[in-house]
Amino acid sequence: MSTIQQRINNLRQVMQDNDINAIVVPSADPHLSEYLPEYWQGRQWLSGFTGSVGTLVVTADFAGLWADSRYWVQAADQLDGTGIELQKLQKGAPNHADWLAANLKAGDSVAIDGNVLSLAEQDRLLAAFADVADEDDNDDEEYGIRLITEEDLLNQIWEDRPALPSAPLYAHDEQFLSQSAKEKLAEVRAQMQQLEVTHHLISSLDDIAWLTNLRGNDVDYNPVFLAHMLISADSATLYVDTQKVSADIAKLLADAGIEVAEYDQVQAALGQLTPEDLLLLDPNKVAVGTLNDLADDIGMIESIAPSSLLKSVKTDQDIEHIREAMRQDGAALCQFFSEFENRLNQGERLSELDVDSMLIDVRSKQPHYVSPSFPTIAGFNENGALPHYRATEDKFSYIEGDGLLLIDSGAQYQNGTTDITRVVGIGNVNAAQKRDFSIVLKAHIALARACFPDGIASPLIDAICRAPLWQAQRDYGHGTGHGVGYFLNVHEGPQVIAYSATTPPERAMKVGMITSNEPGLYREGRWGIRIENLVVNQPVPTPEESEFGHYLNFETVTLCPIDTRLVDPSVLNQEEIDWLNDYHSHVYNELKDRVEGEALDWLTERTKAI
Repeated sequence: MSTIQQRINNLRQVMQDNDINAIVVPSADPHLSEYLPEYWQGRQWLSGFTGSVGTLVVTADFAGLWADSRYWVQAADQLDGTGIELQKLQKGAPNHADWLAANLKAGDSVAIDGNVLSLAEQDRLLAAFADVADEDDNDDEEYGIRLITEEDLLNQIWEDRPALPSAPLYAHDEQFLSQSAKEKLAEVRAQMQQLEVTHHLISSLDDIAWLTNLRGNDVDYNPVFLAHMLISADSATLYVDTQKVSADIAKLLADAGIEVAEYDQVQAALGQLTPEDLLLLDPNKVAVGTLNDLADDIGMIESIAPSSLLKSVKTDQDIEHIREAMRQDGAALCQFFSEFENRLNQGERLSELDVDSMLIDVRSKQPHYVSPSFPTIAGFNENGALPHYRATEDKFSYIEGDGLLLIDSGAQYQNGTTDITRVVGIGNVNAAQKRDFSIVLKAHIALARACFPDGIASPLIDAICRAPLWQAQRDYGHGTGHGVGYFLNVHEGPQVIAYSATTPPERAMKVGMITSNEPGLYREGRWGIRIENLVVNQPVPTPEESEFGHYLNFETVTLCPIDTRLVDPSVLNQEEIDWLNDYHSHVYNELKDRVEGEALDWLTERTKAI
């Protein structure tokens, strides 16, 4: 705690020396990524809060961290004693921009490193700051709070700041590719031509990895690499640390018509654009600092990157590879659960940390395994009530006694990305826990069985999933579903199943999208429940009619038993019981020839019909 306090005090001294009234430190990098290289984890270094999302604001006499409901318990614990106040992001409460506008006066300055500030977020801050009037209401005084984005002030106090990552690039295995980089580039250029733009800047790492068919290891859990890309009608340049590019990778890029330049040369390249050029960029995925050298008279179209839409729709070949990755993952999970339960039954004392290491061990033995796809969440009883809990060496629980163990985990394979959540009973499970579990299962089945119009805005189908929970006056604070990449980011847009989300055109549900189905229920201090499978948008196989348009449904591709020992059959109707039994029959048939011994015994027992 004293270390955090000292860092905040050092930052305040820098602010005072530079005549700055407030500093904002978001969870971001120059690519607006979810998972960050250590170099860009300034918010965590300053605050001690380890959640993946949060915004820190520091003034001369205040320090506050804004976090959403997933992190309230974790943040309150980690911020205790630091002098940093938790600010709960919720409907009706001010966000950090609102707070700054309300607590600073006209002429005050707010600093934020432009390298971690998206163009869209800059616009939101400027809008919030613009109407702040002089407190004396003098007409000749300036209005608004000044936003300063030219400098990274953390460099002045973060003496042992980690270096930027330097892992080499590698090719996505050709046997798992359905399109060449040249073909993908042609599709992007076709979209550029329709928009009548001359240049397109891409800074989002998953888009660049998808477009080039390359992967890297610059960011934990996501197989991406730090780079920008600038595309015109007749050229494409990848801006990357050239030390990461081997001769073989350089040849692959050249064959696709992609040149290579140093990572930090992208600003200068943008500075060469002329007023006759028109630049396409995604304002949510391009940092202000990247545009430092862009002339003021360059026209811009701000829109989602064409590659983001293209990669969200997996090809038939991609989906077949993903099905195989799910079989591999399912076999690994059978091995894990059988071993885990046997060790507990034999009296071995296991902790939440053991769950993570055991999962990595069994998955790493599967073909084409690369890494976990996110930090494993293994939460026993009250820890399971924290949706983004992560056990650490300093704080974890042993799995002993009675209760519920929630395990949310996933893996990166060259042939697919997995993400699954299961809850298992430990010891005796009471009737209230079984009822909660069964209601969450009803919600999961409701979405899994849903039929919906082709092209519907994905947030709108959230109510289908939540209806059984709402009927029982229960709910959960996170979204129901996120897109998933193909050997890429485990969280991928543009689709999202969350009723609180906006519904722009790009969030339309299309055939080939892969999304999570993960309703939950969390009782703080007691237990948490979440049941998650990945699903693929598919056309309804036997349409009743077509007068009202085309309809889609979900193919569930995750293969792992749902713990029927936790099910109260009286809560489910016959259609729901049939779905569960059919799912388990499918899981058994897909996995029975991939496991043996105790793992096969476990699979056979856990897939019995109820």
